[in-house]
Amino acid sequence: MCLLRVGGVVMKAPAPIIVRVESLTAQYGEHIILEDIHFDVHRGEVFAILGGSGEGKTTLLRCMIGLMEPLKGAIFIDGKNLVQTQGEDRLAVLSHMGVMFQSGALLGSMTLLENVRLPLEELTHLPKEVIDAIARNKLALVSLSDYADYYPAEISGGMVKRAAIARAMALEPSILFLDEPSAGLDPITSAQLDQLIVELSKTVGMTIIVVTHELPSVFAIAERCILLHDKKIVAIGNPMALKQQSENAWVNQFFNRKPEP
Repeated sequence: MCLLRVGGVVMKAPAPIIVRVESLTAQYGEHIILEDIHFDVHRGEVFAILGGSGEGKTTLLRCMIGLMEPLKGAIFIDGKNLVQTQGEDRLAVLSHMGVMFQSGALLGSMTLLENVRLPLEELTHLPKEVIDAIARNKLALVSLSDYADYYPAEISGGMVKRAAIARAMALEPSILFLDEPSAGLDPITSAQLDQLIVELSKTVGMTIIVVTHELPSVFAIAERCILLHDKKIVAIGNPMALKQQSENAWVNQFFNRKPEP
């Protein structure tokens, strides 16, 4: 742990920046979705991207994982600008990321073990037995060792999400993106998934970026967050601090679940 002394007080120094978004503007057709977005994510933290429906959360995620080109701006992943990379250099940047999509996106014709093995088979030249060992290890990390031979249709929605996280971690990414991990889950299953995210952050040391609008999950897992509204970032910081201390009326309304007056 790196410590700083400020005015006689010892404080924990912030971790290095692993993701930096600068001046990002994104649009669909002629419609601007996000405009001049700036923020940093520190290595090892759980960081949430929040906003109401249609506020640009998914658009921002798509830009950050390379599925959509922004109109302008830069996205630095470990110091490399994803927007300017091509070919092998782009693949090298993308290799730092693992993504769990909202539905889980598991292949229904494959078992959980086969789903987790897939990226290793497609993108590495590791021996079959090594690939199998890695895949089983990832399933163990999400408490699914006993379900390796099950198909996605044979397990619950929460287990599908956990298996998708295992697959996203197969290539040992330094950044894990989770798209609406709690969507469609009951409160108990959602709480269990929150606990898994926190445990992965602590034990694996992975940077986790979560796109969500589920406030209970945000308060349970996120160290910092941004809140998107009207194409901009209207708040950034610790979610509980924003809930309790923000002087912005809309931010206060969002975090405290207040209806329109």
